[in-house]
Amino acid sequence: MQNFTINDFEAKVKEITTRHKSVLDILTKLQESTAKVNRAVTKSATYCGCININASKQESPNNITYSELSKYMKTHIEGDLCDICRDKVVQEISQNIFYLTALCNTFDIDFESMIKNYYTQLNALGKYGLL
Repeated sequence: MQNFTINDFEAKVKEITTRHKSVLDILTKLQESTAKVNRAVTKSATYCGCININASKQESPNNITYSELSKYMKTHIEGDLCDICRDKVVQEISQNIFYLTALCNTFDIDFESMIKNYYTQLNALGKYGLL
């Protein structure tokens, strides 16, 4: 995959989305693929056990700045995905990106430009752009 670009991916998605052209089909497939990402992560904890999800209230000291906050926030994940679970999570995230790209194609939104613009926005606003 020498010189692969996001535009190449967009073109391939457009080429192979012949059956799911309707925006309703794309939206429901995107939602379904998001559920499959959730399921793959959940099964990694509940079926395989390679990770443990130990969620609790996020605690931080009172007198810290917003930029210091990330030091105190946790992922709630203990352990690492095994190779099998990692492959499944990657597969499901990839399919999710496929349908997200198909949605962009439907509305004539250039995915690569959208990502670059959002990256520029994140650089300009930093952590404060995600509030």
